Amino acid sequence: MWDVIIIGGGAAGLFCAIEAGKRKRKTLVIEHNSRVGRKIEISGGGRCNFTNIHTTADSFLSQNPHFAKSALARFTAEDFIALVKKHRIKFYEKKLGQLFCDSSSRDIIDMLLAECAATGVVVKAGCRVSSVNHSGSFHVETDAGLFQCSSLVIATGGLSIRPLGATDFGYRIAGQFGLRIETTRPGLVPLVLDEALRTRMAKLSGISVDAMVTSNGASFRENLLVTHRGLSGPAILQISSYWKPGDSISINLLPDDDALQLLKSHHASDAELANVLSRHLPKRFAHAWCELYAPSQPMKRYTERDLERIAANLRALELVPTGTEGYKKAEVTAGGVSTIELSSQTMEAKRVHGLYFIGEVVDVTGHLGGYNFQWAWSSAFAAGQYA
Repeated sequence: MWDVIIIGGGAAGLFCAIEAGKRKRKTLVIEHNSRVGRKIEISGGGRCNFTNIHTTADSFLSQNPHFAKSALARFTAEDFIALVKKHRIKFYEKKLGQLFCDSSSRDIIDMLLAECAATGVVVKAGCRVSSVNHSGSFHVETDAGLFQCSSLVIATGGLSIRPLGATDFGYRIAGQFGLRIETTRPGLVPLVLDEALRTRMAKLSGISVDAMVTSNGASFRENLLVTHRGLSGPAILQISSYWKPGDSISINLLPDDDALQLLKSHHASDAELANVLSRHLPKRFAHAWCELYAPSQPMKRYTERDLERIAANLRALELVPTGTEGYKKAEVTAGGVSTIELSSQTMEAKRVHGLYFIGEVVDVTGHLGGYNFQWAWSSAFAAGQYA
């Protein structure tokens, strides 16, 4: 018999265990992988982008955009940074408030495990849960035997990065207890283009360019990368969480310039269009783009209407992706356990006393750049105060 059982030994699960352990709750973490923290391990290119100093509720998608405010306010990025500093982990800001470990993601995993040990938390890896039942207390049947608890926390994550063992377990448990699930979909994921467009854009493949990408009212200014399957890079990953099948995306290749004024300023010149654009875009990209959308010739040969058409393509290139690269390449799962079902203060299911959902399994999805880790810490802290 345990006070708290947490299913899922990732960022949210381990951090919730630490908080419950601090309250002298007898706490068990069950993880089906052979070791905990697999997603932490690979995150940030192996350096773990563990938070973002600019975190606010506006950095998250949810059917209820206000839901995350309570948890984020009670455990902030500064609070997690203080813990990192306590363990003397060296870190740096890469860009846009994104914090990474100097050496390895392993530093964060070791920190979490050290905190678990210090608070008496028991971590059981390589243990698979076969069923969960509730009759007064929760009964968790596993391949290592039956465990009971008064509080059960589901921290099993979403469907993203399936090779690391992602499953729909959390959604199945929510469904078992009659809780609503907001439709899940891959988030922070590369977009796929149709074969004809991929063939046309083949010469752009492998080139990265600073761009503003817009879809469904959301815009992101970061690098865009053309791939052999379509589009990727931070700007695309960001917009993918807002894009829906059938929607277009609009790409501004010159976000710092008025494209038409730029072209007009060279209208009397003998310089070729590709060379003019090469001053503002990667050279290979500029030349390949001209082959696609505006065959390069001396600027003075273009008519006013030509310049207007070229400028329109530079500031608002409209593309319609055919889909995404799916959960295998997605960094997160958008959607999940509906926030309607949960207390924003405690993360407890309103209709099932003692049942909590935290982290990615909940319908709260952060932008790229450490926000999803901060949601893991914040939601875990909230549940850890009550479970």
